[in-house]
Order: sequence, then C-alpha cells, then structure tokens
Amino acid sequence: MKIGILGAGSWGTTLAALLCENSHDATLWSNDPRDIENIRRTGRNTVYLPDLPLPADLSVTEDITEVSSGKDILVIATPSQYVRSVLQRIPEKSVGAALIVNVAKGIENRTLLRMSEVVQEVFPSFDRNHYAVLSGPSHAEEVSQKRPTTVVAAASNPRTTSIVISTFMTQSFRVYGSSDVVGVELGGSLKNVIAIGAGICDGSGFGDNTKAALITRGIAEIRRLGDAMDADPHTFAGLSGLGDLIVTTMSRHSRNRYVGEEIGKGRPVRDILANMTMVAEGVDTTRSAHELAQNVGVEMPITHQMYEILFNEKDPILATQELMTREAKHEVWW
Repeated sequence: MKIGILGAGSWGTTLAALLCENSHDATLWSNDPRDIENIRRTGRNTVYLPDLPLPADLSVTEDITEVSSGKDILVIATPSQYVRSVLQRIPEKSVGAALIVNVAKGIENRTLLRMSEVVQEVFPSFDRNHYAVLSGPSHAEEVSQKRPTTVVAAASNPRTTSIVISTFMTQSFRVYGSSDVVGVELGGSLKNVIAIGAGICDGSGFGDNTKAALITRGIAEIRRLGDAMDADPHTFAGLSGLGDLIVTTMSRHSRNRYVGEEIGKGRPVRDILANMTMVAEGVDTTRSAHELAQNVGVEMPITHQMYEILFNEKDPILATQELMTREAKHEVWW
C-alpha cells in the first residue's frame, strides 16, 4: 500500500519505519525542511529518535501534496492542536478514497471536537467509513525497539478496521479491533490529563498509594464523560482506556507525566513547556476536557484540579487536599 504519514515526531517516525518493514510504500512528511534534510543526511531522526536507523526505502518530504496525493492510507501523526491547520493545506480531492488513520491524542481547544470530527469538518465530503483511530499503550521509544506492544484500531466500518489491522500488525506490534471510535478517541486523549496528575504525585513524593488512587478514580471520571458522549463504557477498561492510562502514568517515556513531575517539584508550567522539544498533549487537552465536562454536566474533580494547577497557578498540595476532603460517598466506577 502507498501510505503517507503526516508528522515526523517520534510516533510518526516509528510508524513510518514499521510500515516500511511491513513492505508498504511509506512517505514521511515534516513541516520543517530541516527535519527532512537531517533524515536524508543521517538516515535517522536525530531530534526525536536518534537510536532508530530508518529503512533505506522510506521516502521523506516537506511537500504536503506529495505525502497526501495518490495514497491508500493517510496517517495523521501531528499534535492534535495542529491537525486542523495541517489538513487545511491538503485539497480534499487529493485524499480521494484513501483511509485516514489518526494517531493524534487530544481534543481540539475552543471547538472541543475529537479528531474524527475535525477531519469531517475540514473534509466535508470525506466518507466517515474510511476513518480509523489507532490508539493504546504504545510509547514510540519501545515500539521502535520492537518490544511487544498492543494497540486498538477503531472504525465504524469493519472493513476499515480489518485493513488497518493487517497494515500495521507485526510480530511485535499487535492490533486489536473496535467499533467504538468515540471511546477510543476519548480514552487516548483524557489519559494524558491524568498522567500529568501522576507526575505531580511523583514530583511531590506522595507515593504508590496516591498514584493508584489517581489512576483508579481517573479512569472513573473518564468513563463518566465517555458515557455522556455515547461511548461504550467497556472501551475504558481496554487498551485505549486503562491500558494507555497505566503506561502514561507510570513510564519514564511519558511527556505528560514528566510535566507533572516538574510541577510537583515546584517549577512553573511555562518554564517546563518552554524547555521541551516534544509536545505534551495533556496540557491543551486539560483545557478542552475541563470545558467539555462543564458543557455536558459531568463531574470530573481530578480534571478540574488539573485545570486549576495548569492555568490558574494553583498549588498542587492545595489541589490534593481539596480532592481528599471532598464529601464522602460510595465508590461508583461510573
């Protein structure tokens, strides 16, 4: 298959290499010509994945028309807040009947749209049966090293799901299928909010009890929002829900956990973000999730406190105290 990958960050680069190794004709695009020149010169993406030698047959380009035209599959691997602006540069007719596989994890600020909804707005005539989201516990660093990884591909059309599974699955990268696009998109996005909170636990020295409570109550409020948005509640117990939440809250590779850890150590948010090469999707998603919860009338206390910490400079210790001293109630998972 001819496959274009929009975004040469760590995940886009890893998937491009994986697709080449699966005997597909893959082209990797970056908005920055310096990234493309660097890859051509060194055979590696030295900015994001310096230890991964890239396949010799991987094509790279800074020409968005080249990466998007005449492809069987178009992979969206840019940060979620840039998906709209990148897609707006692509003529809808050049996408044609291609499948769009989104791997960006986030909810667009201001519009509060999931990535499938952004695609539909930018490409009004696009057949939504040709859309899939690929998500789950899958740090690029480990996938690129061929460490066993499982993810989920969700699409409204079973044939699209089957194509994505057969295209991406390898001996070390196992892909499961789902029909719950809403749930998989929400799970992959909202876990980043909780991951920042997990980092705060680490940076503040709270310990394992605190993090376990955060993960458990975090998935509960993610499910509550998913239920209000007609997602399948079982999805949040799967790879794109609990699975992705576990890896993002626990891993040293997690950018979102790192942001939280630095906040817990007392660093200002703006300084942390200014010194990061990669994007921590959870920061912008916290803003969207907080507003979305208010709009649909869903209680998300952890998300609310994360919003206050990130955007109103609330003391994380005070935020924790307020979570711990909320009115007593029975444990309900939804």
